[in-house]
Amino acid sequence: MADAELHLEDGGLWVQPLAVPAETAGRPALFLDRDGTINVDTGYPRDPAEIALLSPIVPVIRAANTAHIPVVIVSNQSGIARGLLDWNDFAAVNARLLDLLAEQGCFIAMVLACAYHERGKRPLNVADHPMRKPNPGMLFRAAELLDLDLGGSVVVGDKPSDMKAGRRAGLGEGWLIGGTCSGMPGFACRALLSDPDWAALIERVSRLSVRS
Repeated sequence: MADAELHLEDGGLWVQPLAVPAETAGRPALFLDRDGTINVDTGYPRDPAEIALLSPIVPVIRAANTAHIPVVIVSNQSGIARGLLDWNDFAAVNARLLDLLAEQGCFIAMVLACAYHERGKRPLNVADHPMRKPNPGMLFRAAELLDLDLGGSVVVGDKPSDMKAGRRAGLGEGWLIGGTCSGMPGFACRALLSDPDWAALIERVSRLSVRS
């Protein structure tokens, strides 16, 4: 647990900065869910050897890196609260994921993960924790630490909770893998269903810029 504790806040929130504010200040971010968005969702992954990247996300991250847009991972990890894995398991999987991305020329600016869940074990059995998506706490925490422009940022995920977290954080736009969303006034939710949709996302990310 010693290595994992380096990045833990209050026992239920993982905060791992990989960039410094001098590199990210005032910039919009690309917020990404993890399981089912960056890597194949195997259901509470705990074995680093089983981690495999989802190929469509790689050029999206590369586009953000090229445009100097910080990429931030925000992941719910209720499996930790439920006792299905622990933070050391998460740390090993996270390290493998970052290595696989680095092999593809992709850099992540920050990783955040929330283990709180209402049906978890004490002390992680917290209902509606502000850090757990669809609440926006992880996005706010990233913005605080990296001095990000949330209003100009974009979120990508495979669940409506990812979109809701983005909207609640003040983002204007989200891209939902495998579906569409509605009922979010003032928030542009776009579907990622086919290759042209992913190409549109790559183009959108490449055009994100610092607002004057």
